[in-house]
Amino acid sequence: MNIAWFIIVTIVFIGIQTYIYGKWGLSRIQYTRSFNEKAVFEGEKIEMIDEISNKKLLPIPWLRLESKISEHLKFQKRSESDNDINSGEFHRTLFSLMPYQKVKRRQYLTCEKRGFYRFQTVSLSTGDIFGITENFRSVPSTAEITVYPQLLAIDEIPLPAHSWLGDVIVRRWIIEDPFLTSGVCDYAFGDPLNAINWKATARTNRMQVNQKDFSADHHLMIYINFNQTKDVWRPIIDEEALEKALSYASTVAQYAIANGISTGFGCNAYIDEVNKQSIRIEPENGRQQLTYLYETMAKVKMGTSTFFDYFLKEDIDKNMNGTDILLITAMITDKMTEMIKHLEEQGNSVEVLMMELDAVHQQANEEVLK
Repeated sequence: MNIAWFIIVTIVFIGIQTYIYGKWGLSRIQYTRSFNEKAVFEGEKIEMIDEISNKKLLPIPWLRLESKISEHLKFQKRSESDNDINSGEFHRTLFSLMPYQKVKRRQYLTCEKRGFYRFQTVSLSTGDIFGITENFRSVPSTAEITVYPQLLAIDEIPLPAHSWLGDVIVRRWIIEDPFLTSGVCDYAFGDPLNAINWKATARTNRMQVNQKDFSADHHLMIYINFNQTKDVWRPIIDEEALEKALSYASTVAQYAIANGISTGFGCNAYIDEVNKQSIRIEPENGRQQLTYLYETMAKVKMGTSTFFDYFLKEDIDKNMNGTDILLITAMITDKMTEMIKHLEEQGNSVEVLMMELDAVHQQANEEVLK
């Protein structure tokens, strides 16, 4: 008889606690997620803070938190007894809460790839002590983190030997201004024929060329061409090359703005998936501009919005002048060469930094074009 009563009481107890946890288990549970930084550079570590509170008398024996997290944000396992579970793009962690208890859990992530990461919802689930029932609820999460492209040392960028980014005179931009002449000098191999000063040549009986002066009023625009093949309808074939190009662009922007140069950025990719508009940020100076450039480069999608020669033609049509353009590209088409020539004729200076595709992608590209 005692055993029978024990079984009955046990069944009643299980039923009651199952009902209680099914009805009130997730009530008055508050959850927030945040990061200790709003933005970091690629390769840096960041702290993610999960804070959960049980604001009721009922203890919670177990509560599982599950969220989708990009595979490019890698968690660091703290110990073998860690309650965190990572499976692909899903992260799960377990909590146990006493009445009116608040738990704050800190986890460290390594940001392995440039991008903008937003956590929209987190799933909370709990149940009774014996795990007979389980209830779910999704809660909004407004946490987000921006991962800037990796910064490099300026001498790691394969710029031409006579690049603009060499010495800096009075910490200003040093690019020859086609409209300013400081004097003449003897002709040297490689000097353009249109720089020859015929009057000075006749007077000295030696070939003389105009020596251009430097201007502090020029602006820098950093352009990236996202077209990687002559077949512009093909998708991007080497994302790593473009990621490297963005690292080059962010490094040059940091270097230029640190030296007092108004700097802008543009590319024929896009940020908005719906309105795929090309990106063009006008040159400005200061820390705020640099942050804006970093954020834009972080959010650029791997896709193209237009042909790059059309992108350059927009500058020609608006009669852009007095601007130094650093063009980072994996290819130069005849049409692009024509656009570059027009830009130079309008008083701009263009320097091209060629990006190499890896051997596999380059070979595939050549086979397609045969």
